[in-house]
Amino acid sequence: MIDYAALAQAEVERIRGEGRYREFADIRRIQGKFPRAQHFGPQGEREITVWCSNDYLGMGQHPDVLSAMHGAVDQAGAGSGGTRNISGTTHYHVELEQELASLHGKNAALLFTSGYVANLATLATLASLLQDCLILSDADNHASMIEGIRHGRSDKVVWRHNDLADLERHLQSAGLQRPKIIAFESVYSMDGDIAPIGDICALARKYNALTYLDEVHAVGLYGPGGGGIAERDGVADQVDIIEGTLAKGFGLMGGYIAADAALVDAIRCSASGFIFTTSLAPVIVAGALASVRHLRSSQKERDAHQAAAGALRRILLGRGLPVMINDSHIVPVMVGDPVLCKSLTDRLLEEFTIYVQPINYPTVAKGSERIRLTPSPLHTEADMHVLADAIDCLWDSLGLHRQAA
Repeated sequence: MIDYAALAQAEVERIRGEGRYREFADIRRIQGKFPRAQHFGPQGEREITVWCSNDYLGMGQHPDVLSAMHGAVDQAGAGSGGTRNISGTTHYHVELEQELASLHGKNAALLFTSGYVANLATLATLASLLQDCLILSDADNHASMIEGIRHGRSDKVVWRHNDLADLERHLQSAGLQRPKIIAFESVYSMDGDIAPIGDICALARKYNALTYLDEVHAVGLYGPGGGGIAERDGVADQVDIIEGTLAKGFGLMGGYIAADAALVDAIRCSASGFIFTTSLAPVIVAGALASVRHLRSSQKERDAHQAAAGALRRILLGRGLPVMINDSHIVPVMVGDPVLCKSLTDRLLEEFTIYVQPINYPTVAKGSERIRLTPSPLHTEADMHVLADAIDCLWDSLGLHRQAA
């Protein structure tokens, strides 16, 4: 007899032995007190400060968002009632898709249950619809994009991260007549670096390729209306398909694509990840719509967010900590060892009530383990100094290296 449970346990123990066993922090965010949360752990219930949330602007706590969600519950109840095709297209969905299309300067948009599903379903469907398609994927693309490309079963090449010369070499090899999709991100979430979108689009035009841009770590956060890096750089009209999320800058959940209506309609009609799943609940969609509308007209959250990221980066660098420098809002501090990374974050939580999740393999390459800090407009400078003091206190005791002066 095969002991399947024992095989599973052996794999878990292997992962644990490598120092990358994942433990979930049991928390409950405190409404109105972001970034504070209640932690339910061995030391009982305690209030903590969250430093790793992807709710970058704290919009999940914004009064306009909460009011819209309460209103949707009162008007429509809890769930959507079905798939988009079978009673699950509410007026909230229609309004949000129109708003997202307008945000990105496209004439159509399509909602998915998550950004992961949006990437997987769209890339897989495009690959299957375009005969003899070649997908050119940036080496640092997210797992959801990699899975979508794999499921589409088209040919693919992986080009060196943000390397325009390498991308052009592959485009030249493919020829002008072959259908091609360049798949890349704007802000890469672990290192925080930013793609040269305009230059990539220029290559796409030169070699007759479609561009697919993942803006999940940029929508809401960049551009005069929160349309992302492409909007900030004035090149959104050059990108064929923009994929985004409602779960980060906008503070809710869900994903979407925005593109030419014909492309969106083809995905709507063919993507199993869209067709065969219950649509987002109206309460979520209503909250997301309020968030998108607010951030299209309000710049103060984006300005405060960038100021917070810059301030935290300066404070940590002043302590000699190995901060990875980038031009985005993400503040990675390099540890380089999975066991020490987890020990650091465990002790931050236990001794200082500071919650930071360790980032280990397979999210990042082995040897590049880190803590990934995400300051928000609602983190105060006092919060930043408390965090820096705590990391400073633990860093040397763990034998970790500091930046050279």
